[in-house]
Amino acid sequence: MNRARVTLEQWRAALAVADEGGFAAAAVALAKSQSSISHAVARLQEQLGVRVFRLAGRRAEVTSAGQALLRRARYLLRDALSLEETAQVLARGWEAEVTVAVDAIVPLAPLLRSLQRFATQAPATRVQVMETVLSGTEEALRQGGADLALGGLWLPGFHSRPLGEVEMIAVAHRDHALHRLPSVSYADLKHQRQLVVRDSGSARYDAGWLEPEQRWTLSSPTSSIEALRQGSGFAWVPRDKIARDLDEGLLRPLPLTEGGRRRAALHLFYRDREGAGPATLALAEALIETWEESDSKPHFSPGYG
Repeated sequence: MNRARVTLEQWRAALAVADEGGFAAAAVALAKSQSSISHAVARLQEQLGVRVFRLAGRRAEVTSAGQALLRRARYLLRDALSLEETAQVLARGWEAEVTVAVDAIVPLAPLLRSLQRFATQAPATRVQVMETVLSGTEEALRQGGADLALGGLWLPGFHSRPLGEVEMIAVAHRDHALHRLPSVSYADLKHQRQLVVRDSGSARYDAGWLEPEQRWTLSSPTSSIEALRQGSGFAWVPRDKIARDLDEGLLRPLPLTEGGRRRAALHLFYRDREGAGPATLALAEALIETWEESDSKPHFSPGYG
């Protein structure tokens, strides 16, 4: 097996220079001396026989060849870090902590049953639950903050398992003006205030029907539901989140001619299925088994309102 001539530290130095725009800033970012950064990059270019940077005043600009090399170097460093993390997991047995990102539409009851089932297997493993909305779920996986994720949007590039589906229902307070109509069309909705939950990710993804001139965007499902209870507008909400309000008649389904009920698929996503530790896999299995017991059939529907 041939030995690589360039070390990971040299690639890390080169990436820091590219990201920070110069050798001095890269040295600060990596807490190293500027001379060590300059030497690492110079040695890298010498060993590769390729110019990765050109100097423009005090700035170091990446060459076209350098861009191609550094793009792959990022993957190289990410994979090296993942390899070390896997080794640490194997060395200590079960992980001390597992993080799962959970989209706002995920039913709470089966999630808690899954966590309880997992706790009987791994009582010493802590579980961090990150509450997300729309693209925030994907960000939690891609940026390495979550080991697993539950969401209603399809996330390409991740190993996944279907879990079931969530019913989204259009509702408003029982005294809302829309309930005085014999039937409600989308044209009627355009003149009313819609309540929506803000995407927790940087993509600020919009899903569902968002055409009313009046709209309140709230930061959490809890705030949106409370606004519904106060009669502040209408919204599509997971049925399980407002079951008591529906039973008590405080909130009522809108008599929409179409689209009053939607179904959003739920999937379980793995950040790294092959490199996952035993605790992560055990939690995933607990989630799968719990949803299978709930006997909900998976049905895909893009987005949610």
